[in-house]
Amino acid sequence: MNTKERIHKGSDNVFADIAVPHPDRVMARAQVMMRITEIIQERGLTQRAAAELLGIPQSKVSCLMNGKLSMFSLDHLFEILNALGREVEIVIRPKLRRDLVATTHVLMAAAV
Repeated sequence: MNTKERIHKGSDNVFADIAVPHPDRVMARAQVMMRITEIIQERGLTQRAAAELLGIPQSKVSCLMNGKLSMFSLDHLFEILNALGREVEIVIRPKLRRDLVATTHVLMAAAV
């Protein structure tokens, strides 16, 4: 059996590669969820302890840490970050001339 497979180089956004609507927004949510998971792990919190701190059920913490994107809006994720003692800043600026369309990005600041 002789098969030829085509290999395509993906972009930096897997959600764009698989044609998810609004891939930059979905990627932003995924990045924020990953950072929240890292913070919970850095603190050594169990899911139960994180749930108590965040005021959500342990099952939602599990969904969060397992990347269940559809369960969390960015607004809810921002509230969770605040509960974890993190500031959230939103910066709105004109798109760069070289960019064809305006996009959404997440930038993580280092601790001070």
